[in-house]
Amino acid sequence: MTGTQVDPPDTAVAPLGRRRWRGWLLDGLSERSARHPGPHGTPPAEHKGHRWWRVMCLTGVDYFSTLGYQPGIAALAAGLLSPLATLVLIALTLGGALPVYRRVAKESPNGEGSIAMLERLLPWWAGKIFVLVLLGFAATDFMITITLSAADASAHVVENPFAPGFLHGSNLWITLALVAALGAVFLKGFKEAIGIAVALVGVYLALNLVVLSTAVWKIATEPVVIGNWWDAMTAEHSSPLAMIGVSLLVFPKLALGMSGFETGVAVMPQIQGDASDTYDKPLGRVRDTRKLLTTAALIMSGFLLVSSLATTILIPESEFKAGGGANGRALAYLAHQRLGEGFGTVYDISTIAILWFAGASATAGLLNLVPRYLPRYGMAPEWTRAVRPLVLIFMAIAFFITWWFDADVDAQSGAYATGVLVLMLSASFASTVAVHRRGKRAAALGFGVVTAVFAYTLVTNVIERPDGIKIALLFIVGIVVSSFASRVHRAFELRATAVTFDACAARFVDEAAKSGPLRIIANEPQEHSTREYRAKEYSQREETHIPDGRPVLFLEVFIQNSSDFTTELTVHGDEKHGVRRLRVEGAVVPNTIAAVMMELRDRTGEVPHAYFNWTEGHPLSHLLRFLVFGDGEVAPVTREVLRRAEPDLRRRPRVHVG
Repeated sequence: MTGTQVDPPDTAVAPLGRRRWRGWLLDGLSERSARHPGPHGTPPAEHKGHRWWRVMCLTGVDYFSTLGYQPGIAALAAGLLSPLATLVLIALTLGGALPVYRRVAKESPNGEGSIAMLERLLPWWAGKIFVLVLLGFAATDFMITITLSAADASAHVVENPFAPGFLHGSNLWITLALVAALGAVFLKGFKEAIGIAVALVGVYLALNLVVLSTAVWKIATEPVVIGNWWDAMTAEHSSPLAMIGVSLLVFPKLALGMSGFETGVAVMPQIQGDASDTYDKPLGRVRDTRKLLTTAALIMSGFLLVSSLATTILIPESEFKAGGGANGRALAYLAHQRLGEGFGTVYDISTIAILWFAGASATAGLLNLVPRYLPRYGMAPEWTRAVRPLVLIFMAIAFFITWWFDADVDAQSGAYATGVLVLMLSASFASTVAVHRRGKRAAALGFGVVTAVFAYTLVTNVIERPDGIKIALLFIVGIVVSSFASRVHRAFELRATAVTFDACAARFVDEAAKSGPLRIIANEPQEHSTREYRAKEYSQREETHIPDGRPVLFLEVFIQNSSDFTTELTVHGDEKHGVRRLRVEGAVVPNTIAAVMMELRDRTGEVPHAYFNWTEGHPLSHLLRFLVFGDGEVAPVTREVLRRAEPDLRRRPRVHVG
């Protein structure tokens, strides 16, 4: 393609070390399909995928690992009502989040998730801006997953009785070390992770099953503990109705227990599906993804309910508070207390491993998400398609967040819940619209109710913990500002991914090329009469001195969607009103003309000439029109695009203005 960027002239003589560093850093930049070596990456064509239950374990390192801190957070948020609030959470999980993401799996079966569904609903710039906002919340979700999970892993390290004394009080440094190790893994190259995920999830769930079975046996053999819990709860609340009301009010703080659904649809490309699956209709993959989501939700719901009962009944409230032995590690507290320090240490190691790997899963999710949207929008440099530069950026942000929150699990939970809930709200809204468009009124009503519940949950969470929305807004502002700055910076690139000519256009070009270099008149597509075309050709021949007798072709660009950045161009030819026309749809007029001219040069072997008229108006207003609407003053912008695309003046298509 003629639009390939040319390296700066000094690249060839750059020091060897710098070239090696650049090559290592940008390794994989040629990949344009958002593939990367992380567990959420799109597998290569020869990859046959994995069974759904194995991929569920990949999702589980994010979803199931919340057991490491969720019971403690629930106890802090709801107190003695933690089991009742957890029941409300489970009802929303099984009756709300699960149906929503089963629909998302059907509507977006190639790993794009709910963001892609909403992107299709909103046209032009509104859709792009909305996606940027959602990416801000997604970044909040995934980044806080990295830092919160690492912070909770450090809490398990510090609280272990066999930990060296110098580690006590070093949560911040341990968390930073875990984040750095995570970054190092991705910088080296993150290979297939499903086997590791299966082992981690299997061991972790088995250990949790042992801990909770021991706790349930303790409760069953000593029913007095249930009576003590019930008496304390009824003393705080006047009636069962009041308990239910309070549980409904506080359950939004427990939203972390639903964090794995967006990850569940992100890993869909890893699922094997059926041999008859196609890219457009992967029916087997959709079916197995639904199995994955349902099984994971049922397993997690059972663990959440039993863990909230066990920790609330068996652990004193004071231990959940900051500095307490169960703060951020309630189940580990029970493991040490009920099964001894040896088993507790094994449990700690398993928890640390899965929490750390949850950060790997979140990092891979970011590496799958950012290249899918921002470079395609022109809102990030092309080097963001490479893994390693993004990893360095994400790790720097993770370091800052960890330092800002001092590696405190409780302090980060608000931001985490905000990101999770916004993505779930967007997914439920997108599902509502999708089924409504298909005329399924009952399903639309059901999804609408779920959307309203998620909206209430989000608003309540934001009111209770506004720090979450503040962090999300910082991500949103950062993404929007940097994205539009990148869009402006890249506005003069040659933005066509391919240029092809239909049979008629190719014939016109080849016949005109027999008379020498092509003469192309850039024409406003609104002019559609013989008189107007003749007048245009006459004025251009007179004002720009087109050689008499040389054939000319009219090139007309129709703006399809000026918010798009890269497009594939197909040039159509026709002969009407006494002239031969080349007609093409593109996102912007100047860049489209430049791309066609470069392709004409390569096709004919001679430098073509393009002829323009000046446009009346203020230069600044024309620049704004170009950036927003894709037109403006076409001639100078076309020349600038060509100048940047072709440094060799002898091979650069000529621009004439009269």
